[in-house]
Amino acid sequence: MAGEFLHIEGSVENVVYKNSTNGYTVLDLDAGGELIPVIGNLGDVEEGEILILEGNYEATRKYGTQFRAEYCERKLPENAVNIEKYLASGAIKGIGPGLAKKIVNIFGAETLNVIENNPYRLSEIKGISRKKCDEIAEEAKKLFSLRSVTTFLSQFNIKPKYAMSAFRRYGGNSMEMIKLNPYILCSEGIDVEFGRADSVAMELDIPRNSHKRIIAGMHYILRAFSERGHTCMLVEHLLKVAADRLNISEKEFYAAYNAAMEDNELFCYIIDDKEYVYLPDFYYAEQFIADRINVIRDFIAPEDFNYDTLIDIEESEKKIKYEEKQRLAITTAVSRGLMVLTGGPGTGKTTTLNAIISIFEKRGDKVYLAAPTGRAAKRMSELTNREAKTIHRLLEVVYDSTGRSIFAHNEKNPLECDVIIIDEMSMVDCVLFEKLLRALQLGCRLIMVGDFHQLPSVGAGNLLKDIISSGAVPVVQLTEIFRQAQQSSIVTNAHKIVSGTYPDLTRKDSDFFFFKRNDFGNVVDLIVDLTKRRLPNAYKYSPMDDIQIISPSRIGTVGTVELNKILQEKLNPPSKDKAEYRGYLYTYRVGDKVMQTRNNYDIVWKKDKELGTGVFNGDIGKIESISTGSKTVQINFDGRTATYTFDLLPQVELAYAITVHKSQGCEFEAVIMPVMDVFKKLSYRNLLYTAVTRAKKLLILIGDEQVVNKMVDNNKRAGRHTCLKYMLSDRKE
Repeated sequence: MAGEFLHIEGSVENVVYKNSTNGYTVLDLDAGGELIPVIGNLGDVEEGEILILEGNYEATRKYGTQFRAEYCERKLPENAVNIEKYLASGAIKGIGPGLAKKIVNIFGAETLNVIENNPYRLSEIKGISRKKCDEIAEEAKKLFSLRSVTTFLSQFNIKPKYAMSAFRRYGGNSMEMIKLNPYILCSEGIDVEFGRADSVAMELDIPRNSHKRIIAGMHYILRAFSERGHTCMLVEHLLKVAADRLNISEKEFYAAYNAAMEDNELFCYIIDDKEYVYLPDFYYAEQFIADRINVIRDFIAPEDFNYDTLIDIEESEKKIKYEEKQRLAITTAVSRGLMVLTGGPGTGKTTTLNAIISIFEKRGDKVYLAAPTGRAAKRMSELTNREAKTIHRLLEVVYDSTGRSIFAHNEKNPLECDVIIIDEMSMVDCVLFEKLLRALQLGCRLIMVGDFHQLPSVGAGNLLKDIISSGAVPVVQLTEIFRQAQQSSIVTNAHKIVSGTYPDLTRKDSDFFFFKRNDFGNVVDLIVDLTKRRLPNAYKYSPMDDIQIISPSRIGTVGTVELNKILQEKLNPPSKDKAEYRGYLYTYRVGDKVMQTRNNYDIVWKKDKELGTGVFNGDIGKIESISTGSKTVQINFDGRTATYTFDLLPQVELAYAITVHKSQGCEFEAVIMPVMDVFKKLSYRNLLYTAVTRAKKLLILIGDEQVVNKMVDNNKRAGRHTCLKYMLSDRKE
């Protein structure tokens, strides 16, 4: 509660550290002659500014007692000494220490008022031309605009990082834009909670039934719905939620809804008289995917050439005998411009894929390989002996003039390849796939590889399932389990699970083991013992690199959060030789196994002499170093060493244990999974199947066989609202 905070006020004596992206700052505050170390999201503060802060003192081992500011009100310096210090710090581009002294000597305490309201008076100072006055005035306008936005929003407890995001989006007009429509603060890229923006709107006397408010509320509801995997929402459902949360009538809802449709702020798609509502990004994405797939299919006509001879040559060279569906897949891929190759473990997808790549290369085609995550791309490289990149790296992240991340490759700068093969398509969401399709040349062939029985993507959409079920794209499903794969209980049990048959939990002589445990404490103890002692001793597996704990849930006694804390203590205990940093959820320690939990296009990484940016959701790495001095952490992601500031660490979680959803696209030597009291919404067949197929050589389930059986019995996938299947079907005629 704000009332429990302490209150301090003073001038900024020294800015020790400042993150220009989110406003996190470390500074020394002169409060009546006492120098107080202050930390917090304070925005773009400069030396000499007056700050009114609310927060609390906290003790740290490294830095002693610091004041953590939760609220910050800023004032421009009012006396000549602080004004000179403020300008000398570089607050206004073009004014350095020498010029600051000259200006303050002339204008004294009125200096900032002159710069803001009558900048041409600066030409009274020798050496400052009218052009220089214009340059200083333009920079000052930016500064005062950012300050006004930060100060205005702070009264609503909206942190400076949001003000900075708004300023990057709208520039010097930010304050005017916010006062005209405070709900722009909820837009993607600024991301203020709707309730906070609503508070600003109330202060500005914007009516509760304003179209601005209702449309912003709809957007906020739809965005929250998209975070659960849906690209659209039934209009009746949206009405019900909006009426309840916004306290509006049906008439008010439809008045705003129709206005949003007219202004292209919302879109709809109708299926059997049911109206589905879309945010623009998802509507454009699904429409473009449907249109582009149609164009690729029509642009590259099927070839009548018989590929049997070429396939026979591949068999001879590789000493392989392809079964009938593998030959069909190879022929379809090479003769058509578009194909989906799907199948479960052990059905020969990799063997088929290698033949497809080989024939394309022999024809002289340039083939690119990609996958949605770094782990999946690495695995694809290992299986094909060719370079594979993440889709993000393939498209190359760059920045536009406003500092927003975009992809370098698009319609105007397409990828220079004749064929692109995407693995783990079940993980690809619709917005990313749209960006990929935009970057393909018109004649580029597209081969999509994946297992539609896997969990759908973390991002919105149900892409692979929609493409297959639409009938708009040739699909070859491999079903025969090869003799070598039949020796693996992991493979045979995976196929049993996906067909609705209970897996064999009795065998003790294969690669699939079940340990019956009915007590949570015993489950955790066994997980620790297997990870730390038994599997390393029996199989020489590394607890860090080869063994992965996978849990259905984040929460609970055997959820990933609790397991990670226990496993960290056992596998990487604290030591005087290991630096660490205490975060909100976890303590981070040198040597820890960690995972990035959201896409971040801005993080800089280095690999040998190569520099790049971007670490993405699901990337697993290891903490190499922690510097409390520079407040940075070095994390190695498969050879790419990325630098994190402490304030970015909430994007990183310990990864000794990860959820099944986060394990998608990965494969581990050994997987251990607890199966006890799985939450009902997570107790379904495809989640169990996905977990089992993450194990390469060894799988261990620990818990209750009845839980396993219930998961197999429940084939009710969590439905996702999308219209892509119907859009594709409409265009296939």
